[in-house]
Amino acid sequence: MTRLPPVPYEDWDAEALRPLTGGRTVPPSNVLGLLLHHPALAKSFLTFSTHLLARNSVPPRMRELAVLRVAWRRRCRYEWAQHVLIGRQAGLEDDDLEGVRTGAGTLVNRAVDELETTSTLSDTTYAELAMELDERQLLDFVFTVGAYGMLAAVLNTFDVEQEPGLDDDGFG
Repeated sequence: MTRLPPVPYEDWDAEALRPLTGGRTVPPSNVLGLLLHHPALAKSFLTFSTHLLARNSVPPRMRELAVLRVAWRRRCRYEWAQHVLIGRQAGLEDDDLEGVRTGAGTLVNRAVDELETTSTLSDTTYAELAMELDERQLLDFVFTVGAYGMLAAVLNTFDVEQEPGLDDDGFG
């Protein structure tokens, strides 16, 4: 059971959501309802997270593999379910998800695991990432891992419930 129930949809602060919505109406979301308990924080966080999701310079497939690895390591069912959907739109397949779950020795898994464990990248992993990503992409990658780790802590701490009908796709 959630520790902090979402702000009711009819009470949502549209201005706090503007960085994400651009003024559009969005459907109810438990994570947005949680953030709206603190509109100033919601607005700031959504500005940053919208960059990471919509304007990130890391290729979408790689970004989603990183987010899913964070979700898996942090045992964040909500983040996992949301990003399986986004990841599938970015081209992820069942074997990609299995590789995230099992910790296959991919560059993305190794990089996320290192960042999550030591808050840095080994010289070897950094050099391999730098062969695939430019400077902006390297920054976006590290910020993506860190931000989604922070979001997983928030979602887990407040025990945010899944939206009805959302499948956790093998989270187990």
